Amino acid sequence: MTVLAVRQSCPVQWTEVCGYDDMVPERPVAALVDAGQVAIVRLHDGGVHAVDNRDPFSGANVLARGIVGTAGDAHVLVSPMFKQCFDLRTGVCLDDPAVRLTVHPVQVVDGQVLIGTPG
Repeated sequence: MTVLAVRQSCPVQWTEVCGYDDMVPERPVAALVDAGQVAIVRLHDGGVHAVDNRDPFSGANVLARGIVGTAGDAHVLVSPMFKQCFDLRTGVCLDDPAVRLTVHPVQVVDGQVLIGTPG
């Protein structure tokens, strides 16, 4: 069994964090999910992404204060501390690919944003 198959077979616990319409596009927000901080981003195209709020370079929980933009075809979140760019789809740091954020599953149900954590 591959790592991907193991992850897909693990149950996911969904936590409601906010209303979709309460989020301003490209203005990240922070939420406490399963005792950890998550940065949630609603994009102009309607997509929603969630990554760890902790900046791996500074150790500070600040990514929800970052700048949302694009780099090539990737939507990125730029750390407000040292300006590293993180791909919102993969969590990979574009400035140092050995570093990555945890990407959390997201779904919008009945106008509410839900973040998934391993159940």
